[in-house]
Amino acid sequence: MNAQARKAQAPDAQAHQAPVLEAPVLEAPVLEARGLRLAYDKRTILDGLDLQIHAGTITTLLGANGCGKSTLLKAFGRILTPSDGVVLLDGTPIRTLHGRDVAKKLAILPQNPVAPSGTTVFDLVMRGRNPHQSWARPWSSEDADIAEAAIAATGLTDVADRDVLTLSGGQRQRAWIALIVAQQADTLLLDEPTTFLDLNHQLEVLRLLRRLNRRQGNTVLLVLHDISLAARFSDRLVVLSTDGKILADGTPPDVLTPQLLHAAFDLRARVIDDPVTGTPLVVPEEDDEFSTTTQ
Repeated sequence: MNAQARKAQAPDAQAHQAPVLEAPVLEAPVLEARGLRLAYDKRTILDGLDLQIHAGTITTLLGANGCGKSTLLKAFGRILTPSDGVVLLDGTPIRTLHGRDVAKKLAILPQNPVAPSGTTVFDLVMRGRNPHQSWARPWSSEDADIAEAAIAATGLTDVADRDVLTLSGGQRQRAWIALIVAQQADTLLLDEPTTFLDLNHQLEVLRLLRRLNRRQGNTVLLVLHDISLAARFSDRLVVLSTDGKILADGTPPDVLTPQLLHAAFDLRARVIDDPVTGTPLVVPEEDDEFSTTTQ
C-alpha cells in the first residue's frame, strides 16, 4: 500500500481524537524497584534503590552524567540484570516473566536506535507487532491496521513509504516512537529521546509523548538532560545523585530548587516560573569571568 492510499485510509485525527484524560490518579505501581543494586564490571552504579512508577503518569529521571539514569531504565526494561534486589512489573518479578509477555506490557526505546538502510517507516513500525506473533499467528491485516494507526498517530502517514534514514531527526524519532506505539504496550520507557534534536524537534517529540499519556493513558518513563523541558512535560521528577541514591522525588515545583540544582549538578542557577506554562524554568547564573554587568 502506498503512502497516498494510507493517507486516504488513515483516521481523521480531529474527528476521531480520543478524549483528553483527567489528571492521573495514583494506584498500585506498574513498575517497582525494591532494594535494587546495579553494577558494571564490579563497579556499583545504584545501590539499595527503591522506586515506584505509577500507571498513567509521566516520570522523568534526572541527574548528572554517570549517575545511573540509563542504567536504571535498562533494569526496568529487563535489559540489565540487578546484582541484588528486584524489579516488579504489575506486581510480578520481571525476571520471572517470559520476554514476549513483558514486551506486550512494556516497550523500551534505547538511545540512538539505528534502522538498517532501506527500511521504510511502515516496515520499521511493523516490527512493533513482533511480540504478538507466533508460529500459530503470523502477521495479519489487523497488525497492518495497527501499524497504520500508529503511523497516523505520530503524524507520519505522508512518509510511510520512505526510507527511515532519509527522514529528518524529528521524523526519525517519531518513527521509532510509532514502533513502540504499535507494540501496544501500556508502559513506555525512553532513554534520551530528544538527543541530537533541535529545540523544535525536541518539543515535537515530547508533545507526542504527552498526547499518548493524556489521551491513551500510556505510562511514560523518560531519561532527559534538559531540566526545564523535563519540568514542562513531566508529572514527576526523580533526581539521582552521583553516589547512586535518589536525591529528590516529587512534582517539578517541589523538586527543582537552587539548592537541589547545586547538589545534583553542581550548578548555580535560579528557578523561575516559565512565562508560557508556569512550570519551573532553570536559569543558570552568569559566569563571573565573563560578566557584562556594569560595576
